[in-house]
Amino acid sequence: MAANPRLGSIRKHFRPLKDPRVVGRTTHRLIDVVVLAICGVIANCDDWPDIALFAKKRESWFKRFLALPGGVPSHDTFERVFAVLDVAVFERCCVAWLREVAQLVGAGQIAIDGKSLCGSAAGGLAPLHLVSAWATHARLSLGQVAVDSKSNEITAIPRLLELLDLHGALVTIDAIGCQKEIAKKIVSGGGNYVLVVKANQERLLNDIQETVGRALDGELPTAKVRQSTTTDQGHGRVEKRSCIVITDLSGIRDRKQWPKLKAVGMCFRERTINGVTTEEANYFIGSQAMGARRYGTALRDHWGIENQLHWQLDVSFREDDSRVENPHGATNLAMIRKLALGLLKKHPRKDSIARKRKTAALDVEFLGEVLAQADKLAQV
Repeated sequence: MAANPRLGSIRKHFRPLKDPRVVGRTTHRLIDVVVLAICGVIANCDDWPDIALFAKKRESWFKRFLALPGGVPSHDTFERVFAVLDVAVFERCCVAWLREVAQLVGAGQIAIDGKSLCGSAAGGLAPLHLVSAWATHARLSLGQVAVDSKSNEITAIPRLLELLDLHGALVTIDAIGCQKEIAKKIVSGGGNYVLVVKANQERLLNDIQETVGRALDGELPTAKVRQSTTTDQGHGRVEKRSCIVITDLSGIRDRKQWPKLKAVGMCFRERTINGVTTEEANYFIGSQAMGARRYGTALRDHWGIENQLHWQLDVSFREDDSRVENPHGATNLAMIRKLALGLLKKHPRKDSIARKRKTAALDVEFLGEVLAQADKLAQV
């Protein structure tokens, strides 16, 4: 007998979500539409027609715990509802549920990075670009903000930061987020930052490179210089990472313009794969007093948002193939993918995310377990 989820936690967390449809003219309950969409995405569905078809085929099972007074909605209904749902409120509902499922207390390190949904381009418009926040240790999505079509990530990142609880968090951002106003926003929110520095901050980059050179030449006080080297190997790959952190900021001309600036440094990576060696140097600034090993770990963990979130969305959820073109609908569906990824990660089954999705599509017992597990964890 397939499991029948109680869905107490999802009903609680999605209560703030208001139904945008005209009162008295709706056949399907909003909570039913939302639950069907979440279940569909967990169960290997990638667009509204897929979700509607899956729900129809599993209608008798869904009726065990959903009212479905009008039966299963059509794919047009799913499309219309998610095109008008409040994006910000829907995201807050999803993230609140995910945080409770993950039993997340404090965010730890938050990695921020952007990703385009290639298939969402339509009518000569650029594809939807979302900036996401990722809790690196919990491996959990904490929020997303769409980049305005006439702007870029520099304007979206501050809006995303406003949605996050930054108190005590370490925020890591690639070079596009290395902006004084973004650093100020992080610090004013009670967080610390590690920002990668590249040519878009040419004066700062030159100063850091000069400072690192002086440190390596022994021209700076040894008490102000910390170094760490780590080596990892496996599957034909050897990676050596060397990090130098310098707290002597006398060579940083604009140091007073960067709030709480405590250190600058460089992380040098030498990677050998199948006998071919590549090298890369990343320069950075930081507002927290940490050793070289911790800075190196923070920079390495930052790229978890690429490997554990963006890669999974592209490969396991085929996000780039999605042809949902309505910006609100595409944004809400992207949030459901992140939610589904978080729920599937919490299920203890030792399988890939892609295989878990296929299993959920074929076996409602497993789909019920995923929902029941989330509900149980959220109520602990």
